[in-house]
Amino acid sequence: MADTTTAPRPQQVAVTVSLLVCVVGSMIGVGVFGGTRVSEAAGGALAADATLVAPASPAFSIWTVIYLGLAGYTVFQWLPAHALDARQRRLRLPVAATMLLNAAWILAVQAGLLWGSVVVIVALLAMLSRTFLILVRTPASGVAERVLVDGTLGLYLGWVCVATVANVAAALAAAGFDGGAVAADWWAVGILAVVAAIGVALAVRGRGRLAVAAAIAWGLAWVAVARSGGEPASAPAAAGAVAAAVVVLGAAVVLRVRAVRDAARVAA
Repeated sequence: MADTTTAPRPQQVAVTVSLLVCVVGSMIGVGVFGGTRVSEAAGGALAADATLVAPASPAFSIWTVIYLGLAGYTVFQWLPAHALDARQRRLRLPVAATMLLNAAWILAVQAGLLWGSVVVIVALLAMLSRTFLILVRTPASGVAERVLVDGTLGLYLGWVCVATVANVAAALAAAGFDGGAVAADWWAVGILAVVAAIGVALAVRGRGRLAVAAAIAWGLAWVAVARSGGEPASAPAAAGAVAAAVVVLGAAVVLRVRAVRDAARVAA
């Protein structure tokens, strides 16, 4: 049996170091050190006008919230009250891995390895899905943990769902894929339907976790803005993005209300 009386210092240090690597990686991604911005790297394949499912630039401001949340989580998991917590023991290494993968994705894009970035972001999505399952299976200890830990990781997962789809679409477009016999507008609608299905599945599995749905809806809303107010314009893609956002948010709200009602019934 594992010794639960010893503070998991290596795990705590791993989270802290991973955060530092993640922050440096993000600074590289926005050009702080003179490098190429992510939107301009890889020949502009990830720019807001590169594909019909690329979100408008303001969408990426969500990273500020996510990074601040990850910094808060890093402090949180050091607190004596949570050092030995079983939930945090299960979360630390997966969360650390997501931060390292985040930095690796930025470096892959900076190097022009677009398909390499797809491999990394899929791995990031898989690791975030693992953290999501941990959160769902083990309840938070209080409001602070629900907001800081569950909220941050929920936003992180939701945004990466949208980013993964956009990344794959960008790689396909850069490789010359033109949709074949299917018009680009309808390819975009189909892709957005997949995002909606993923969002609903996560809402069902998480019993309406709003942070995940909010981040997905945020990304989809900015896809709609990009396709209705910029080039390349696409009315079907804009409408599909709005519909997908409404479906994901609606499913999460309904399931959340039901979960709260069920919990109140049990408590009574």
